[in-house]
Amino acid sequence: MQPPSSLQAILSDRSLDAPFVTIAGKVAAGERISDNDCLLLYEKGELGYLGALANHIREKKHGSRTYFNRNFHIEPTNVCIYTCNFCSYSRLIKQREEGWEYSMDDMMDMVKAYDGQPVTEVHIVGGVMPQYNLAFYKEFFGKIRTHRPELHIKGLTPVEYYYIFKKAKVSYEEGFKQLIEAGLDSMPGGGAEIFHPEIREQIASDKCTGEQWLDIHRVWHQLGKRSNATILYGHMETFAHRVHHMSLLRELQDETGGFQTFIPLKFRNQENQMSHLPEVTTVEDLRNYAISRIYLDNFDHLKAYWPMIGRTVAQMSLAFGVDDIDGTIDDTTKIYSMAGSEEQNPALSTQDLVQLIKSVNRTPLERDTLYQVITDYSDHVFADEVVYRGYTALPVVQS
Repeated sequence: MQPPSSLQAILSDRSLDAPFVTIAGKVAAGERISDNDCLLLYEKGELGYLGALANHIREKKHGSRTYFNRNFHIEPTNVCIYTCNFCSYSRLIKQREEGWEYSMDDMMDMVKAYDGQPVTEVHIVGGVMPQYNLAFYKEFFGKIRTHRPELHIKGLTPVEYYYIFKKAKVSYEEGFKQLIEAGLDSMPGGGAEIFHPEIREQIASDKCTGEQWLDIHRVWHQLGKRSNATILYGHMETFAHRVHHMSLLRELQDETGGFQTFIPLKFRNQENQMSHLPEVTTVEDLRNYAISRIYLDNFDHLKAYWPMIGRTVAQMSLAFGVDDIDGTIDDTTKIYSMAGSEEQNPALSTQDLVQLIKSVNRTPLERDTLYQVITDYSDHVFADEVVYRGYTALPVVQS
């Protein structure tokens, strides 16, 4: 697949229809595009055109810099009181023998397994079950903080918090204050799916609403904390539903400034109640990344979650607006491998990630959760790399 042409080439293209010239002009001037502009891009925008605009924005914000972090995931349980039709990961209570429900000791053993390793973040998210309540997470976060004070705790989604705080009979603000005191640092972006009730009622009717998801992030931001945001795309939603979803995120970001990263999540159709729906193509994945980057002008970062889309598409996405490809993961997440993602054993070493980024002429930067640069790997050579004539290569391993 050819990389997108430059924005200047787009603006010089006399065959381009007037509305697309206008949108390109807005991007060149750093102006915000409208919802109608965004819908037009979804309906008629060609991949090369979208890539040129998105890459212009990406490079204006970040140059060639591409971020990753060293993290690991803990998924307390995949048993859940909720039924989401798109989910291949969860098991109902009546199916709990097919799932897992880790104890606090189990999960602390997972944390301790990384002692002495240079991970900077633990990402905690899972199913919703009564035993994983406010008292449980206060104690768990506190134990992590005591055991490893420097480890950033990124934990739970609004779906989990809505249930936990309601069960504890505390407000969002009070619940968060207790968890912050225990050690919680930031919130991931999961559970957003699609905000529009027309679709949300069909795919995830029994968990928190789109409005509640946004309200929980609003309160979190008002407490001075940062979070991420997602969209689940490529199922039964229309392009208009995608625009509606991102418009609500853009409005909240205008209000609070608390979002760091937008993460489009691709619907995968294996082993769930929506398996009859085909998955969208790689071209649509790249179009969606590009349009997200063009529309969400007030989000600093756009992330491609490589375990879900695979390493090759993640590399290609770096020319379509993406500046972050997540972390090392270290084979500790099952959410997407159980749904038929490209990566069935999602683990990449730091060296793997650096080489993946360098091979498409981007600059690899290890970051912490809040995007402070830890290490610039642009000139770094690993011990087992071969260096010659200006570039590096991994050694050949004889089978």
